[in-house]
Amino acid sequence: MDADLAELKRRLPLLEYLQRRHWKAQHVGAQQEFVGLCPLHQETHPSFYVNAGKNLFYCHGCGRGGDLIRFVELERQLSFRQSVAQLQEEWCSGPVRDLLKHTVTFYQQQLSRHPEAIEYLRQRALWNTELFAELQVGYAPGGNLRAHLTALGYPFALLLQTGLINHQGRDAFYQRVIFPCRQQGQIVNLYGRSIGAAFPHRFLPRSRGGLFAWDLVAHYPTMILVEGLFDLAVLWQCGLRNTTCAFGKQLTPFQFAQLCERPDRLVYIAFDQDENQAGQQAARALALRLQTVGVAARIVSLPAGHDPNSYFSSGAATADFAVLLEQASSL
Repeated sequence: MDADLAELKRRLPLLEYLQRRHWKAQHVGAQQEFVGLCPLHQETHPSFYVNAGKNLFYCHGCGRGGDLIRFVELERQLSFRQSVAQLQEEWCSGPVRDLLKHTVTFYQQQLSRHPEAIEYLRQRALWNTELFAELQVGYAPGGNLRAHLTALGYPFALLLQTGLINHQGRDAFYQRVIFPCRQQGQIVNLYGRSIGAAFPHRFLPRSRGGLFAWDLVAHYPTMILVEGLFDLAVLWQCGLRNTTCAFGKQLTPFQFAQLCERPDRLVYIAFDQDENQAGQQAARALALRLQTVGVAARIVSLPAGHDPNSYFSSGAATADFAVLLEQASSL
């Protein structure tokens, strides 16, 4: 295990990892030392130091430091083992990466073969097949994934490890529309939405990464943030490609940092209008956090009981949502 960790750190230098994530730093002193703004908390004066020779970091602002694995633990709020697995899967060639690719391809092929899945998507105001292909939307009928992947040579232990199969050997995703979640071009998780009576939402027991499709939307100075993937899909279908989602109401520190990458960004927060006010309260809290660090935020007020997807499912058009954006309020 120690040898594997040493090899992982050797192949993934901390400085290179940070620079790939657009960390801006200046060289300081005669040693291999660099300083920049801390990615782990909000600050205006650079206090985050990286020693490239020792492959270590330390922030004088928040007092945290360590190696690459420790950084990933702090950034993504993962355990040590989860951080190691995440790094291995995202940055190293390995069977898990290929396994997830084959799984997504299989689910994509199933979508057109199951009219009940197509009908469910239409009921959710989603009909654009080109969008389905772009997002690699698929369908998990259940009961046939294990046989397919085993025939490709994947061992049962690996299917179990990734969460695609449970301990009884059954498919984890059963009668669910599938969306792959990507980070820096690599599939890091799968989201499954039940079309039946099962619990609506399911992810694999692994990191979900950052904000959805961040590689495609990060350049937009104006952004729409929604809770769920069906909300995102219906807005993309309308041409609002500057939409991303956080897989819920609460952003991770990493996701929040992504929104704050551009100080000139304007974020429209279009969370669910819940009867218990949970979505509205989360939207206001996030808007306040964003404004505190200098990022402009507007809160989109959907009709009572609606989220963006249900709003369009009930008959709303793109022009109707555009009016809501125009009427969005700041704190």
